[in-house]
Amino acid sequence: MGERLGISKTYKLFIGGKFPRTESGRSTAVNDASNALVAHVCHASRKDLRDAVEAAAKAQDGWANATAYLRSQIVYRLAEMMEGKRAELAAAIGDGGADEVDLAVDRVVHFAGWCDKFSMVMGGANPVAGPYHNFTVPFPVGVTGVVCPDERPLLGLVSMVAPVIAMGNACVVLASETNPIPAMVLAEALATSDLPSGVVNILTGFRDELCPHFAGHRGIIAIHAAGVSDAQRTALRLGAAENLKRVTIRDAVNFANDAACEGPAWCEPFVEFKTIWHPSAV
Repeated sequence: MGERLGISKTYKLFIGGKFPRTESGRSTAVNDASNALVAHVCHASRKDLRDAVEAAAKAQDGWANATAYLRSQIVYRLAEMMEGKRAELAAAIGDGGADEVDLAVDRVVHFAGWCDKFSMVMGGANPVAGPYHNFTVPFPVGVTGVVCPDERPLLGLVSMVAPVIAMGNACVVLASETNPIPAMVLAEALATSDLPSGVVNILTGFRDELCPHFAGHRGIIAIHAAGVSDAQRTALRLGAAENLKRVTIRDAVNFANDAACEGPAWCEPFVEFKTIWHPSAV
């Protein structure tokens, strides 16, 4: 028998729980530190972004209306599925991959815990004078665009995505440019988890090309971004000014620092607080 030929993998996009090829037919090579080819990933287009937003919009109502306790269990289940792909995720990250997977799993578990605790901490009954009760309750904002940093390609992604979905939002995610492979391995875990199809959709491509479309798409209600350049930041904010998106951009975040990346402050941009008045017996 002759020498076995190695076949480089081409990772597809993750949209609506499926793995479609990009409609543009483009792909990008991903090389390791020695410039050896590792794999190819799809080069997502504006049309792919629109398809992902449509998938997220279809999933939004069902996910938002799930009980907070159920969302907590489902997000925790994602952490379990990541454990099952620990070796593959670590290999995709490279040096220090095992430690990053540990941190990423812990980060998902952390935000799974906030699903059913955020409303108790940040909402509540308000003291009012009169024959009525007054409650402040958080609700999801809706479909959120997530632009991930190049630093910490897995940990950065889950740190940006977990608070979004924990609050009941569906999202469209643009993975790390320099190493999108961990994001696509995570997509395979998402596809076999209990998370409903369309709640998380992952694109691989280039921020310079897609950030203006994230900002301009009216179906995206909020933006969560990190690791963006000044030009990309401007594009996100200018587009949001036109259609009133909520834009949250994380600057110089040390994703390995739990204190900097956890807690209700990371969830708050992705909820809106509504005040409910209810009459009571005199």
